[in-house]
Amino acid sequence: MIFNETRLKGAFILEPKLLEDERGFFARTWCEREFEEHGLNPRLVQCNISYNKRKGTLRGMHYQVAPYAEAKLVRCTSGAIYDVIIDLRPESTTFKQWVGVELTAHNRLELYIPEGFAHGFQSLEDNSEVFYQMSQFYQAEAARGVRWDDPTFGISWPISQKTISQRDSNYPFF
Repeated sequence: MIFNETRLKGAFILEPKLLEDERGFFARTWCEREFEEHGLNPRLVQCNISYNKRKGTLRGMHYQVAPYAEAKLVRCTSGAIYDVIIDLRPESTTFKQWVGVELTAHNRLELYIPEGFAHGFQSLEDNSEVFYQMSQFYQAEAARGVRWDDPTFGISWPISQKTISQRDSNYPFF
């Protein structure tokens, strides 16, 4: 795997090294040793998928508070998404800054999101599916969110027509 750190410290875009031959290819998408070598949390305890029927579906911006803060490894397995993270770590030099990356089934990129970040995405195609691996079990009482359109962050979403849940629309401004 190729680890490319984003401008937000501790957040990485991972690119698989494809071992190709006449059959196709093989690639590693996770390795405990490689994650530890890059100072990333290698603990994975839960995996989820999110299926999004319509282009423009927006989910986020979600996070869990301590002691249940979670690191995530996110990959788009079908279709395409614009994945966004916000650094909510007050001690961080990139506090309140965001990064967006296009994850597609074709580019096979993954986004590693450390603890203390909010996460969300917008589907860029109909029938997009997202695969998440998390370092912490989901705890409803620790679940939080901030508004996807909060001017504090100024996230630039690629599609103006959005399908958003009532819960995500009602998160507070930061």
